[in-house]
Amino acid sequence: MLTLSQVTKSFGGRVLFEDAALQVNAGDRIGLIGPNGAGKSTLFSLLLRNDEPDEGQVTLQRGTRVGYLPQETAAVSENSVMELAAGAEADGRAEAMAKRILSGLAFREGDFHRPLRELSGGWIMRAHLARLLVEEPDLLLLDEPTNHLDLETLGWFQNHLVGYPGAILTISHDREFLNLICRGIVEIRHRKLIRYTGNYDACLDQKKAREEQQLAAYRNQQKEIAHLEDFINRFRAKASKAAQAQDRIKQLGRMVRIEAPESDEPTVSFRFPQPPRGGQRVIALEGIRQAYGEKVIYENLNLEIEKGQRTVLVGPNGAGKSTLLKILGGQLELEAGSRTPGHNCSIGYFAQHRTEGLNTNLSVLEEVQSISRPVPEQAARTVLGAFLFRGDDVFKPIRVLSGGEKSRVALVKLLLDPPNFLLLDEPTTHLDMPSIDALIRALKPYEGTIFFVSHDVHFIRAIATSVIHVQAGKLTPYAGDYDYFREKSRAGGSVRSGTVASLGNFQPEAAAAKSSDQPKMGLKEIKAQRRAEAEVRKAEAAEKRARERRVAELEAQIQTLEARQRELTSAMEEKETHDNPSLAMRINRELADLGDSLEKANAEWLASAAQCEAESAT
Repeated sequence: MLTLSQVTKSFGGRVLFEDAALQVNAGDRIGLIGPNGAGKSTLFSLLLRNDEPDEGQVTLQRGTRVGYLPQETAAVSENSVMELAAGAEADGRAEAMAKRILSGLAFREGDFHRPLRELSGGWIMRAHLARLLVEEPDLLLLDEPTNHLDLETLGWFQNHLVGYPGAILTISHDREFLNLICRGIVEIRHRKLIRYTGNYDACLDQKKAREEQQLAAYRNQQKEIAHLEDFINRFRAKASKAAQAQDRIKQLGRMVRIEAPESDEPTVSFRFPQPPRGGQRVIALEGIRQAYGEKVIYENLNLEIEKGQRTVLVGPNGAGKSTLLKILGGQLELEAGSRTPGHNCSIGYFAQHRTEGLNTNLSVLEEVQSISRPVPEQAARTVLGAFLFRGDDVFKPIRVLSGGEKSRVALVKLLLDPPNFLLLDEPTTHLDMPSIDALIRALKPYEGTIFFVSHDVHFIRAIATSVIHVQAGKLTPYAGDYDYFREKSRAGGSVRSGTVASLGNFQPEAAAAKSSDQPKMGLKEIKAQRRAEAEVRKAEAAEKRARERRVAELEAQIQTLEARQRELTSAMEEKETHDNPSLAMRINRELADLGDSLEKANAEWLASAAQCEAESAT
């Protein structure tokens, strides 16, 4: 449905693409990757006909509908959320679909008819995403679609895309997203578009194998070149061997040279400094109340953090994760309660939009070296290079940087002069994959305490050793990593089995006081009460058996649906499907219906299983 043929494109005097080719077929799920500045957004501009190639052609099959979600900015009209999502001339089906999708993207029903202009940028992007999912264009172009989604909404979005009926081409730095959604990866590398089959992990395996093959071929060719050159140098001057030497000179001239494989990923050999030592108790919050206007975020919040914790805060948007980081960092004036830092506690608070501490008159390099414990210039430049400031970029004045670039400068300063308590709010948002890896390598040996918010599952798995779930003003801690949290929350397990004892009960509930002066009952009344209690127990046992049967039925239903989903997903990989757009559309429609059925079955199973487990525990 979409073809790029021999495309060459330059931007600002730099060649981004040279003789590049790409084909997107019906039903494709392709992730577009490459370092920042490689040309991913330029490629989208070419596909959308917002820009023209210097050479080559971009061909879109007649009648193909294309939908596009930009990374940051989208139009804000006078329409309501529902009017945008369902369309101006929506029928009943479109409106019902819009309601389901808006709910999946965490809009409350009361928000459906709010004007877009009242929403924040992130929610506006969600509304535009809902519009695209309702319209179901034949080709969906998504530029970093997970940036404005919390983890719970991201899970719904990924499940929805698995059954999307059209083709998808997405730019993303989220490895987990690429692994779950994509069946092909296109990498921008050395001005070419290199295609790999499978998801992102499969792409890495194939890329490694290609590089190993290229390195082996390069080394073999270098040995052959050395052998030929040695023969030429030894025998060119000898009359008896001159003809053979000339043959080898010609052989060298005809030889197609194999280039040594190059790694695009910056490596940081710099050893990051360790923070000053602090006490065992890092900070304590007691009786905290915090509200925004009439909306109460926390009431009587208690929290104690100990040295060495690496905790990720998870929960829906608006639950109070960023507010909690601000409270811990002393960024908000408390309405009630106390905040008590521990002995020698030094706090570093990073938020993606908080850059007011930077000196706009300094260059990037000067600003980074203005820390209290400066590092050598070469070390500073090495670290800046890993965070996308390369070459002369380090001499740019802070005042000309974008918001994302300023955020990266602030992050580098924290890493080079770290406090012993790090508070990080979405630290990976403005980073590409190699930069995220550089951040992980910097934080792995860090000996301080980390509390952070992130929607990047790869980063969470690499850093977090415990989880706190934030919802409705309540904090529920889990004493394991992110996978442990998912397992417990998916199984509906007891919160107590997942909590860290030292964190205690964040929202203690007072037990009901028992009265000792109740009137005594006679024998007749006691017998009647026992009969009534027996009837209640009998009814409860029958209900429990019915719930257990329903759980078993749902498990069988889910297994059947998942088997059919695997069958259809496999069918999408077959050449016959790729060559038949109508067949691909039918399969994708069934996959979409299966996704909805699985979502409902899983939700009912979770609720029923949790209730059965709670009954068994009592």
